[in-house]
Amino acid sequence: MEWLSDPQAWVALATLTALEIVLGIDNIIFISILVGRLPAAQRQKARLIGLSLAMGMRILLLLSLAWVMGLTAPLFEVFGLTVSGRDLVLLGGGLFLLAKSTHEIHASLEGGPDEHGSIGTASMYSILIQIALIDIVFSLDSVITAVGLADHVQVMVIAIVLSVGVMMLSAKAIGDFVDRHPTIKMLALSFLIMIGVMLVAEGLQFHIPKGYIYFAMAFSVGVEMLNLRMRSKTRPPVKLQRKLQENESTE
Repeated sequence: MEWLSDPQAWVALATLTALEIVLGIDNIIFISILVGRLPAAQRQKARLIGLSLAMGMRILLLLSLAWVMGLTAPLFEVFGLTVSGRDLVLLGGGLFLLAKSTHEIHASLEGGPDEHGSIGTASMYSILIQIALIDIVFSLDSVITAVGLADHVQVMVIAIVLSVGVMMLSAKAIGDFVDRHPTIKMLALSFLIMIGVMLVAEGLQFHIPKGYIYFAMAFSVGVEMLNLRMRSKTRPPVKLQRKLQENESTE
């Protein structure tokens, strides 16, 4: 525990925690979209289980650092491109995100029998399985980033626990906000498509600076917040809307 007296370790802890929270935004978005298909009574439970799986996955990967860093070693070569285990995981995760996001956008636009119907326990399990699969991709990238920033495993574990704790506190508010505003949900699904493209590019060894991705996401969210504020000002008050609906029904 000598790291407790090391100021650099505390700076690394604060930096890594903030970075893990930022890197976890895409995880929260994905979980919020998936649990939105569950009945309201099951959503918070699914969020907590999903984020707990993410935390457990990252800690397990940290405790097997030799295996994680070994994933960056070349496995084979295709058309002059050296492919590693990390590339395969990122490529598979990116394709999964693209397929899932496209399916969710189609379901939101076209509707379907399961949009408003009751979803049973089997669907709960399938959603948790999907969360666990994508957690592997997000956790792998997160752990490799953590290894590059901190020298002590304890610091990395504490940073992951703190960041996931912040995600657990904010996940319900984010999920409820996404569910209340269909345009925000569509924007979130578009973010997932962009993240999927980025993962595929990373898997093919085309590096895209994440700062550009997060800036584009923040800018888009800012514009949509302005749109929501404008729509709320031009929309009639709730009581007036109800009165108009009552008048229409009586006519």
